[in-house]
Amino acid sequence: MAANDDIPTVALDDFIRRFASRNTRLMWFLGAGASASAGLPTAFDMILRFKQDLYMSQSGGNRPAHADISEPAIRHRIDAHVASLEGLPPPGHEDEYGALFERAYPSEQDRQSIIDSQLAGGKPSYGHIALAALMRDSLARLIWTTNFDTLVADACAKVYGGTGALTTATLDAPEVAANAIERERWPLEVKLHGDFRSRRLKNTGDELRRQDTRLRELLQSTCVRFGLVVAGYSGRDDSIMQTLAQVIEVPDSFPAGLFWLRREDDQIFASVRDLVCKGRDAGVEAALVTIQNFDETLRDIARFVQLDEAVLDAHSPKREPWSRVPRLAKPTTATWPVVRFNALPVVSVPTTARLVVCNIGGTQEVRDAVAKAGVDVVAVRSQRGVLAFGSDADVKEAFEPFSITEFDLHTLEPWRSAERGLLNEAMTRAITAHCGLTSTTTDRQQLFPRDPNDSMWTHLRNLVVELEGRVGKSPDLRWHEGIRVRLDFASGRHWLLFDPCTVFDGATEENRASRADFARERTVRRYNSQLNALITFWAKHLSQSGRELRALDTGTGVDAPFHLSNDTAFSRRAT
Repeated sequence: MAANDDIPTVALDDFIRRFASRNTRLMWFLGAGASASAGLPTAFDMILRFKQDLYMSQSGGNRPAHADISEPAIRHRIDAHVASLEGLPPPGHEDEYGALFERAYPSEQDRQSIIDSQLAGGKPSYGHIALAALMRDSLARLIWTTNFDTLVADACAKVYGGTGALTTATLDAPEVAANAIERERWPLEVKLHGDFRSRRLKNTGDELRRQDTRLRELLQSTCVRFGLVVAGYSGRDDSIMQTLAQVIEVPDSFPAGLFWLRREDDQIFASVRDLVCKGRDAGVEAALVTIQNFDETLRDIARFVQLDEAVLDAHSPKREPWSRVPRLAKPTTATWPVVRFNALPVVSVPTTARLVVCNIGGTQEVRDAVAKAGVDVVAVRSQRGVLAFGSDADVKEAFEPFSITEFDLHTLEPWRSAERGLLNEAMTRAITAHCGLTSTTTDRQQLFPRDPNDSMWTHLRNLVVELEGRVGKSPDLRWHEGIRVRLDFASGRHWLLFDPCTVFDGATEENRASRADFARERTVRRYNSQLNALITFWAKHLSQSGRELRALDTGTGVDAPFHLSNDTAFSRRAT
């Protein structure tokens, strides 16, 4: 277990191995993020909707003109209006969702109608089907959720061939949950409503509060018996977070661990940070686990524990994670909308890596071994062993202290999360090595010019005027014009996703608000023409006109060569 910004973390592959050995002693806790790929909105999506509805109704604005809230100027206008309203919590506050919902729709009946409309049409995603398959094989027994949807029950109905196997306990019948837990009648789904979505806890009647209290007491008592895996949950509900925090104070709580799964770009609320850190300090095996999304994580778990693939294939939705994006071959005068994507097709990627089987722990231990040896190696931990790029001599030097038993080649499969992580890190190394970029000390994928005075940045400077500077009067916080990059696999090929942004050195939790304000001010007036010019610049610069980009430039062993196209993907209107 390693600390990142003083928060305990566990690598995904390490978590999967732990889950495989402890599954009957681990419960699941699902939030709205676990239902996102099923077509249902997350809490963040709903917050944006409430803000937009408040702005449109109170300012008299034209809805079509303000429909795209991803447009920085529109988003800034809406955020500024909501910030001017009295009695609302600041952006990112744990109570932001409930307060905005009640301000926009004071009637509980209206709020319930909105919830019902949002839940309509959602169908179980691959992650729900895989979770149901785990339940069928007794590898997942107890599911807690704050979600109103029926996706877990729908997935169980498909996998089990009926609805009788699953017991579902809701707020209006907490005794159902108590009896099932006491008699160990698994599988069980308990629907905790947290802030009740349509009615904040402080505004509920006495009966609902008592029933909610009873369910939270059951959650507390089971957390003393079992560990917990949290997925798709931000930690917004004070009642739930206080319940979990109280469990930490009980000796020997979470005996199989507390693992909080989160996507890399997700905000970490202070309540989550405090819970995980207090768990660590109390001797609980508590950690954050960075994942790509709920579906991909359950896919990796399903493969590792060898769930019945025929069952998964038969009931999982047959759809790709991305729609296919045709490339615009030449300029067009057509009147239909054309949208340019910040995605570069990767023409070629490494197909093999060095496989080292040895006695070592997770990816963090692998990185520590490389750093201690002082060698130029890119490596991750996979289910098979250590996968690495670098000279053979350097790889052996790093891992010989861990008793190497196998030293071979491994064919990379891009749908496996560990191998995507290896390629992603190698791609970032290749870009920094050949494109005059460097990364921040806290995030390897946030890149900015190593020498902003170099002539290669003249055109970029013409587009944005300045490339770096100090934020306000702070001597420790500096900004840079840069990009965030990530390698992804979709529609049967690799893509390099790049996002022009403001990159900060010296970022801390205390200066989060000032960083957000500064970045917004720098980018709010970047309209389509300037953004298009920035995308054009970075596409050409990153691709290096199709030149081969090598991560290590090693003469022996296994290197990581990449070729990028400089033509970004485009979309066209569906016909």
